[in-house]
Amino acid sequence: MLGGFPEISRTDLKGSANFFAKLRREHPSQSANDALQRGVDCGAGIGRVTAGFLSTVCEVVDVVEPVGKFAQEVVGQKMVGGGSVGRVYVTGLEEWVPEARYDLIWNQWCLGHLTDKQLVAYLERCKKAVTIDGWVIVKENMSTNVNGDDIFDQTDSSVTRTDQKFRKLFKEADMRLIKTEVQRGFPKGLYPVRFYALKP
Repeated sequence: MLGGFPEISRTDLKGSANFFAKLRREHPSQSANDALQRGVDCGAGIGRVTAGFLSTVCEVVDVVEPVGKFAQEVVGQKMVGGGSVGRVYVTGLEEWVPEARYDLIWNQWCLGHLTDKQLVAYLERCKKAVTIDGWVIVKENMSTNVNGDDIFDQTDSSVTRTDQKFRKLFKEADMRLIKTEVQRGFPKGLYPVRFYALKP
């Protein structure tokens, strides 16, 4: 789930918590200390982010994960915060249709498995599912190609997109980019990782 770098988990979770805390302070719509009613961890894997971060900011966290055995592990994870796991959807993001309204839709290291067209369609579905005060967050690796191109991985058929490509696709999905920054503290040699906070 961490690409052979499990030691970065603490830095990753802390970075996510810091980014979201700053986002809520800069764009207050409710008390920054209040837990969100419902969030969803999209491409959750075994629930590392669900348990280690999202459970600290959401009362209930739904899970979307295409691999059944990983999805079941999420349910057994010990939540760091007071939140609990809600609905578990064993399906790919390209097929997932939200059945609830969410204050936070979290997407981390999973959107590279969608084509550009699938990603735009997915974001359009998220746009309809996020609450008026809610957020769609994207946290993904950034391409370091010297020519500014996306990087394709033939092994797992995934794509690492450029910052410019993400912004283009967000615009196509009619999503507003509210805040973005780079995750700090990861070892040199890894792809840079960028946060995007989006609203309809």
